[in-house]
Amino acid sequence: MEAIIFCGIQASGKTTYFKEHFFKTHVRISLDLFNTRGKEDIFLQTCFETQQRFVIDNTNASKKIRQPYIARAKGFKFKVIGYYFQSTLGEAITRNKNRTGKELIPIAGIGGTLKRFQIPEYDEGFDILYKVQIINNVFAVEEMKTGG
Repeated sequence: MEAIIFCGIQASGKTTYFKEHFFKTHVRISLDLFNTRGKEDIFLQTCFETQQRFVIDNTNASKKIRQPYIARAKGFKFKVIGYYFQSTLGEAITRNKNRTGKELIPIAGIGGTLKRFQIPEYDEGFDILYKVQIINNVFAVEEMKTGG
């Protein structure tokens, strides 16, 4: 089984990528859906107990935030795959302008996430890491050999 952890600032393409690549095969675990860590944890535990593939679709901006997901997934013998969505602040702000309602993130929020963002690395426990970029409105994905 596999646990996929998305890492990237807001409006970097994470949810769109999920819809295009994992919607039919993985459960989407997201604080945008559940609003609390408690609810998120219930769904996550269900995935572990039923051996259901899932994607953590949050910013997961720091090693400290990612570590509990990785540790639990490894404890349940899941393969842990990370996707780092590389985006500049300008690119994210431009994409964010197309959002409405709850999905529209204040620019300061995006900038704050970027300031504290740590690029995922293999030594965190990832089995595989990919870097995702949006180039000419198309997702370009490559395996990361080292951080960044």
